[in-house]
Amino acid sequence: MTNSTTKISIHEDWVVVILGFLIIVLALIGVQPASPAYGWSTAAELTSKILSSSNLLVIAIQFLFVLLIAFVGVLLTGKPIRTFFTSFSILYIITVLALILAGNKTIKGLNLEAVIFSLSIGLIIGNLFKLPEWFRKTLSTELFVKIGLVLLGTSIIFSDILKAGSYGLLQALLVVISVWYFAFWLCRKLKVDQELTMMISSAVSICGVSAAIATSGAINGDSKKLSLVISLVLICAIPMMIGMPYIAGWMGLSQEVTGAWLGGSIDTTGAVVASGTLVGEEALKISTIVKFSQNVLLGLAAFAISLYWTWNKKAGADAPEKPTLRVIWERFPKFVLGFVAASLLFSFFLQPETISDVKDGLKNLQSVWFVLAFTSIGLETNFADLVKGNNRKPLIAFLVAQLFNVIVTLIIAQMLFG
Repeated sequence: MTNSTTKISIHEDWVVVILGFLIIVLALIGVQPASPAYGWSTAAELTSKILSSSNLLVIAIQFLFVLLIAFVGVLLTGKPIRTFFTSFSILYIITVLALILAGNKTIKGLNLEAVIFSLSIGLIIGNLFKLPEWFRKTLSTELFVKIGLVLLGTSIIFSDILKAGSYGLLQALLVVISVWYFAFWLCRKLKVDQELTMMISSAVSICGVSAAIATSGAINGDSKKLSLVISLVLICAIPMMIGMPYIAGWMGLSQEVTGAWLGGSIDTTGAVVASGTLVGEEALKISTIVKFSQNVLLGLAAFAISLYWTWNKKAGADAPEKPTLRVIWERFPKFVLGFVAASLLFSFFLQPETISDVKDGLKNLQSVWFVLAFTSIGLETNFADLVKGNNRKPLIAFLVAQLFNVIVTLIIAQMLFG
């Protein structure tokens, strides 16, 4: 073992399941930090309540708890640990600042959640200053948001998943097929190269970053092209995440239709969660289930893409492995299993009194992980990457395909959930 890394390395999707259930088990045996107070209306209340020594102590204890969980994640994934404590502490301070800003009574009246502030602060810092590489390595966005999603499973009753999931899966099939082929056709018309075409088509139609990564793995794609697609996904998700809930309200859409629309058209799972939160509990539930329905299709999509790529590319030293059923399992988002398992546990195996004792604390921790994730997204998103000359055609293809996605998904969501 070196001073900066560990030898243990487990796939991140399994790690989030382990960490999510570690938090749940600790809560069930009584090891759960108290939830800090963040609500305030005046400067005097901010000082006397939020910044009081007693509340700051509660914040510090929760920080140590989350830090320990994140550190276990670093150990299990084999990531560098030398600078972890410093960089994660900075990340957490920004997150707490966002939670305090969002706790203001006026801000709450405007329905602005903490994720918007954490994202905005991160974007300002990330685009005005060049972050050192040791700090950027700590921005485990996918890890943070997926831990939050596993915890979200504790608040969603399994019968609701079965009810909404059938419609969600049908919507996912219709959206993925139609949007994928439109994006593929558009990229070919604009003469975008084949690797970018496959990554863009999958990212727009399935589940954003995860789909782009899975597709790149299936075709042995160029890492620089993958980075471009991920940047497009993250940057486009920001205005969609903030704007679509207000557009849905202006259109008079129900929470069910709004949730299905958000879950089916916004490309990152974390942005879906944040956007659903802006609308309400029902929208959050439906949007998460619909997005999970798309995530479930990721393994099948990676298998199909591997099959297509193998049959349409000349075999060579860098040709991808022959697709097998194993590819489906390897690409399947394992955190979905953690979400479902948490929902099953809280739906069928725990007493109501036990659930009542832990649900508020788990919901608070879920919020902390989500806000941490969007602080990271803001810090790692660089707008300058999109203005490079050779990236304009992929940018146009992505934006037009995304617009098509938004329109088609709205129509299907209205038909199924209206």
